Amino acid sequence: MINGDANVGTPGGDVYEWYRRGLALLEGGDSAAAAQLLARAREAEPGSRSIREALARAFFNSRHYADSAEAFEGLVDDNPSDDYAHFGLGLALSRMGRHDAAAPHLAMAAAMRPTVDHYNNALRQVRATLRAREDMK
Repeated sequence: MINGDANVGTPGGDVYEWYRRGLALLEGGDSAAAAQLLARAREAEPGSRSIREALARAFFNSRHYADSAEAFEGLVDDNPSDDYAHFGLGLALSRMGRHDAAAPHLAMAAAMRPTVDHYNNALRQVRATLRAREDMK
């Protein structure tokens, strides 16, 4: 506590406003600032899937892939039928070089929503990387 004020450093507004501002920052390309604001929102509302998904995206876009993977993994654990959470987890894992771990999540996302091209493209890329690595052995 600084100067007796427990709210120093807390963003103005309520949690919903933090979420909306975080989304605006994320969409505007300021992913690092979005992650900071959305992390505050998650602290206040840890059960909010919307906040947690936006935070996972902000981590991913700011290249904090381990944090992104952890956040998306929590979403997958809470709702295994969330195709976007599987996709996000798979992408984050692939960016970390963990293609073996990424492939099942990308495959799950593509199986759940076979018409989503970016799911299928990401899965093809990871599988191609795995094949190329196998061929090099």
